[in-house]
Amino acid sequence: MHSIQLAIWAVATLVLVALVFDFMNGFHDAANSIATVVSTGVLKPQQAVAFAAAFNVIAYFIFHLKVAATVGKGTIDPNIVDHYVIFGALVGAIGWNIVTWHYGIPSSSSHALIGGLVGAALAKSGWSSLNVDGLLKTVSFIFISPLLGFVLGSFFMLLVSWMYFRTPPSRVDRRFRRLQLVSAGLYSLGHGGNDAQKTIGIIWMLLIATGYASASSDAPPVWVIGGCYLSMGLGTLFGGWRIVRTMGQKITKLKPVGGFCAETGGAITLFVASFLGIPVSTTHTITGAIVGVGATQKFSAVRWGVAGNIVWAWILTIPASAALAAAGWWFGHHFL
Repeated sequence: MHSIQLAIWAVATLVLVALVFDFMNGFHDAANSIATVVSTGVLKPQQAVAFAAAFNVIAYFIFHLKVAATVGKGTIDPNIVDHYVIFGALVGAIGWNIVTWHYGIPSSSSHALIGGLVGAALAKSGWSSLNVDGLLKTVSFIFISPLLGFVLGSFFMLLVSWMYFRTPPSRVDRRFRRLQLVSAGLYSLGHGGNDAQKTIGIIWMLLIATGYASASSDAPPVWVIGGCYLSMGLGTLFGGWRIVRTMGQKITKLKPVGGFCAETGGAITLFVASFLGIPVSTTHTITGAIVGVGATQKFSAVRWGVAGNIVWAWILTIPASAALAAAGWWFGHHFL
């Protein structure tokens, strides 16, 4: 009886830690949803985070759980998953998020979690524990999602510039201040729909491994889905302002029309990825879209040094979080 109680407490604790990661995901990635709408002055910071948090939660009613299934069953071998693997994965993801938040670097919480799973699985069972096909699909979108965001952001900016070529700038500004609320809402929907599902996937994986959910089930328990969306919404509500400044001000200067184009291009990318069940980085996506918008104005409008530092953070995220996760697995296996 005592061992059963310990097992229940261990699962409950890990679920709580996963929800803390989900909260941090929203906190860390709030910049992705609100940086453009804050930097253009369309909404005040407090209004923007409340707006984004609401749409993060509304995504619960819109998106299917394809991304959660990819994370839960398509990254590592489910047969090697236990308490220590999940613990190590969460240590790696949360640790890397704290480091990048402290330095104001807009890295990917999504890829930190994937890296955490990889590192913990490698520490336990070696290379055979990895689902190579699923991981290649995720890794490929490290490059595809910012490129698609760049292309779509540039396309919308060029299209709008052509459509409003003879319109006075003040009228364009007024119109797109209103339209940016629509694009910001869509982007926040995409953010919630893709990012919250990653934590749903890891909790689902834990519940299956410990016998609290059936591996044949098509969906995790409703309380897992609702809890993850609410945790992400709360994290967004508290916002990571260091990263907001990097995203909204340091890469390029944005006007409402540029914010609208970047958010719309990013939202389309996230909607497509969620439909395909691919866990992408909202950070990569919106950064690519912002750079695309800036580059259409003039090449020098983009601070390429800042963008280059961000790219280095992207490259380091999976190996760094994997290393932290391997250390977390070792600690948990030997001392917990």
